Amino acid sequence: MERGIYDHMAAHAGSHWWYVARRQVLADVIARHVPLPPAPSVLEIGCGTGHNLGMLGQFGTVDAVELDDDARALATRALGRAVLPARLPDLPPLPAARYDLIALLDVLEHVPEDRATLAAIAGRLAPGGSLLVTVPQHQWMWSSHDVANHHVRRYDQASLAEAFAGSGMQLRLLTSFNSLLFPLAVAQRLASRISGREGRQDDDLAAPVNALFRTIFSLERHLIGRVPMPPGLSLLALASLPQA
Repeated sequence: MERGIYDHMAAHAGSHWWYVARRQVLADVIARHVPLPPAPSVLEIGCGTGHNLGMLGQFGTVDAVELDDDARALATRALGRAVLPARLPDLPPLPAARYDLIALLDVLEHVPEDRATLAAIAGRLAPGGSLLVTVPQHQWMWSSHDVANHHVRRYDQASLAEAFAGSGMQLRLLTSFNSLLFPLAVAQRLASRISGREGRQDDDLAAPVNALFRTIFSLERHLIGRVPMPPGLSLLALASLPQA
C-alpha cells in the first residue's frame, strides 16, 4: 500500500466509523461462530498498524505478522512484543506451531497467489481451527482507491469460494457485509468519478455523521450469520480445518 494509506490507518483507526464498526462486527462474528479452546492462540496476518490486535486479544494470546516496516513498528508497539515480517504466501517461523484462530483482514486482495496463500495458512491452523477472511467485493467497484491500496483484485462470492478450493479448509460462512451503507457508497463512488475527487478519504466527516455511519454499520453484527445479507462493500468468509 502507499505510505499515505498506512498514515491514514494510524491516525484514524481509533475513531473513523469504518474501522470502529468493523471491529465490532468481526468481534461478534468470532464470539458467535468460532469455537475456541481454553487459552487459544490467535494470529493476525497483515496486521497493518495493529488496530485489530486489541479486539483479537479478547479471544486469546495474539501473534502478528506485517510486511511494511513502518506499520510493523507501530503494531509491535501496540502488541507489546515483536510483530514479524512476512510476504505471502510465505510465512516465517511463528511463536505457536498451530493457531486456533487466524485473521486475514483485507489482505488477500493484495496477494497475487491467493490460493497458495490460503493453503499455506491452513498449514498453520490447529485441527478444528478457524480462519476469518475479509476482502473488498465487486470488481465493478474498482477505483483509484484500489490502485492506491495495491489491490490485485476485488472478489465476488464465487471467486472467493474458488480461492479456498484445495486449501484443505471447509468454508462455513460466506456473506456480504458493510451492506446497509452500500447504496450510499455506490452513489458516492459515482459522484466522485464525475467530480474528479475519486479516491479521496472522508476524514472531514462531521462528528455526528461519523457517529451515524458507525452506528449503521455496527448494526450488521446482529444480522451476519442470522439472515442473508444484501450486496455490500465487502465479503466475509469463515473457514475451518477439519478435526484430526
